[in-house]
Amino acid sequence: MMSKIAIFPALLVSCTVLAQSPAPAEGAHVATAATTAESPEIRDFQKIEDNWSTAVNGRDQYGLELVLSPLFVDISASGDITTRNQQLAQVINAEDKTLHLDQRVITVRMLGDVAVTNGTYVMHHKTASGPMDEKGVFTHVYQRVRSGWLCVNSQRTVLREDGPATRTKKKSDAEMPFHIPLFTKSEKNQ
Repeated sequence: MMSKIAIFPALLVSCTVLAQSPAPAEGAHVATAATTAESPEIRDFQKIEDNWSTAVNGRDQYGLELVLSPLFVDISASGDITTRNQQLAQVINAEDKTLHLDQRVITVRMLGDVAVTNGTYVMHHKTASGPMDEKGVFTHVYQRVRSGWLCVNSQRTVLREDGPATRTKKKSDAEMPFHIPLFTKSEKNQ
């Protein structure tokens, strides 16, 4: 009888541990990340990004409609917030004839019917001071719609550019590198 009582607490503890271990539900979607250029997710989303760039570069309203969700919100690197309709109007008006966009997908995170892509971009456009190449990173959030993906959110961040390489530090005239003059010469001490 004693041996049966000693086994029961051990059995109870192991059942409790098994009951507490998290297991994904059968219908639950598990998040996956694709970070290699060879992954099918990155290839698929690179095609979508290429379609987006081609639509912007070719001033193709219909091509852009096939990529952007009606719920689309864009936050530009300068902080301007635009909707899908405003993006389409910009393509139709095409005030900047030099606008050219290239996007490169780096990572894709699949979260069920939502995908988050991160990558780099180069946008050539004109400014008040002349033509400019804006280089930065983007985050695009896609939602699965029927058999495809539509972008619902886009955010861009400009990469900080280093200043001119000709900058040099001012050389100190001090005898010692960290010299802090506590006393100054006065007329009385001379």
